[in-house]
Amino acid sequence: MWALVDCNNFFCSVEKVFHPGLDGKPVCVLSNNDGCIVALTPECKKIGLHRGDPIFEVIDIVNRYQVKVFSGNMYLYSAMSKRITSILRKSVYRIENYSIDESFCDLEGYEKNYDLEDYMRSVAQKIVTWTDVPVSIGIAPSKTLAKIGSKFAKNYKGYRSICSIDTEEKRRKALTIFPLEDIWGIGRSTLATLISLGIHTPLEFADKEERWVRNHFNLPGHRTWLELNGIPCIDTREIAKKKSICTSRSFGDMVTDIDSLKEAVAHFAAGSANKLRGQSSLARTVTVFIYSNRFREDLSQYNHAMTLSFSSPTSDTIEITALALHILHQIYKPGIMYKKAGVILSDITEARPFQLNMFDPIQNRKERHQLMTSIDVINQTFGLKTIKLAVEGIGSHQWDIKCEHRSPNYLTDLNQLLTIK
Repeated sequence: MWALVDCNNFFCSVEKVFHPGLDGKPVCVLSNNDGCIVALTPECKKIGLHRGDPIFEVIDIVNRYQVKVFSGNMYLYSAMSKRITSILRKSVYRIENYSIDESFCDLEGYEKNYDLEDYMRSVAQKIVTWTDVPVSIGIAPSKTLAKIGSKFAKNYKGYRSICSIDTEEKRRKALTIFPLEDIWGIGRSTLATLISLGIHTPLEFADKEERWVRNHFNLPGHRTWLELNGIPCIDTREIAKKKSICTSRSFGDMVTDIDSLKEAVAHFAAGSANKLRGQSSLARTVTVFIYSNRFREDLSQYNHAMTLSFSSPTSDTIEITALALHILHQIYKPGIMYKKAGVILSDITEARPFQLNMFDPIQNRKERHQLMTSIDVINQTFGLKTIKLAVEGIGSHQWDIKCEHRSPNYLTDLNQLLTIK
């Protein structure tokens, strides 16, 4: 059996932890540069706000109903996510983190000593007690069914945060009433195909013969069919590992000089390298792109990107940043007001032993790997960017995003610890 632990309205819930008195009140979190709403509480939905709404278009509603608005703070949310994962790992031996607010728990063998629903309810209570973040949990034979269960647990209070789909009767009932478009693994294209074939509920799809499914759908579609029938076959550890990593940002203020762009690109390259090591991967290809402001027709327009590759795959921050800056110098055009830049790492492989290139320009690669590991440990202990490349600059930058409503990094920065007066 699998359990999916899903944090309820995670970004908003984390903000409410550090801002007492917001229970029952409308709260929303904004995207980069305070552009649009990316997370909101049910109270926000009741007054007409939706995920994706540009904040300037709904500012009248925000002011009228006194909505508490926060700028997104991924450092804070990631730190809380790690705490919740730590609690789960103390309770369940095998955990698979699927996203920042979702984790799968392998409950195989636990049914011999525990009632699974009672056991996971105790885990949920432990998370709430230690972090004050509410969770919804679905328990089922497959991960797809467990995700369905977590949705029911979140939407219906009668489940008391836990929904088990552990019998054939429960499975068929759940697949009868759950929206087909909300099934994990069914995107727009697959949904359109299913509807064109006369299938309108998950149960109708699950009841089809396997030969029919193979004839009409590719491997992911077949896997979804198996999962809906309670046969686990999706390895989220592989899904979680990204095939490409992109770090980009729209600048708070437009920049034109090469030095400011170098700081930004170096920052993005270092961040991408950090993500790469975080998933134990290597990348062979680096792409850098720079865009002018397409909404300012009165300014000169210029968009460019370039891709270069290493002779050997790497996750070395210094090496990746150096190549990214080399690309930037190739594509930079003076006199342009730039609004956005980014770095993409691709051709990603698992970090495992491989044949070295005798012409490798990095001769001390083993020592460099140890250096990166040591820097990661220091940054994880004392806060992100405690140690960083000098080219990233210090202090505030012209290209920093707008974040007028951002909460401090309460969990990772000693200088920003929450104080009670």
